[in-house]
Amino acid sequence: MKMVFAYVLGTLILLPIITFFIAYLIFRKFLKKKANYSFRLAADVTTFFLFFSVVISISTLWGTTISIAAITISFLIAIIMTFIDWRTQKEIKVIPLLRRIWRVQFVYLFLVYNIVWIVGIVQNILLFIT
Repeated sequence: MKMVFAYVLGTLILLPIITFFIAYLIFRKFLKKKANYSFRLAADVTTFFLFFSVVISISTLWGTTISIAAITISFLIAIIMTFIDWRTQKEIKVIPLLRRIWRVQFVYLFLVYNIVWIVGIVQNILLFIT
């Protein structure tokens, strides 16, 4: 049973798109809300898996550990968004700010994940050809 759980968790971390679709289908089925709401919740769940996926993918492809860099960039995004929120609004509303930060993290990590995979695939194809 432990091995099945480990394989499922490993697949969800390695392929967060599967995590996104599973979460979307579950939220869509059980919450009976609009598709936009289910999409947002699925993105929130997937963000957690993307943190690990990007770090593991880069570590596997190039043998470099970027955990500290990923955490630093995430904190910088949070700091910049908090500063912008502080400058544009009279009062900072914490929950909406955290939600926006988390969703920007999703976009950032999703883009990095796709770039890493595309570069990795191209790199391996070029190694295979030569």
